[in-house]
Amino acid sequence: MTTSTPPTASAPDAAIHAELDAVATAWDEAIVADDPNAIARYAEPDWVLIGATGIITCDRFLEVVRNGLLTHHTMSHEIVDVRLFDDVAVVVSRVQNTGAFDGEEFTNDEWTTDVYVRRGDTWRCSVTQLTAVADAPTG
Repeated sequence: MTTSTPPTASAPDAAIHAELDAVATAWDEAIVADDPNAIARYAEPDWVLIGATGIITCDRFLEVVRNGLLTHHTMSHEIVDVRLFDDVAVVVSRVQNTGAFDGEEFTNDEWTTDVYVRRGDTWRCSVTQLTAVADAPTG
């Protein structure tokens, strides 16, 4: 039985960081535009979104955008950490967004962990994990 050494994260250079930030910005813009075709360009076909209510598939996310059940008014991010493993990048960001789901307005402030895979000359997201920002404890 042979064992392999797992890949080690390397610090990305400024160019990789800028590439990932540009992809995240374009994805934010596609989400605010409520354009499922544009959104899909930044996600792997089997992308999943993991949040407080469980796992949402790419197809389901695009469906609720397409039928107007989910709309976004604003979305912004700040990348706080990037870990690079060859053609895989783990990106941690602080994301704020507003919108409506099934007619109910929402405002979110979240920590987001995205796993991106390099496909040729671009990056596509494979997994997104959302964690709501909690109020800091007092006392």
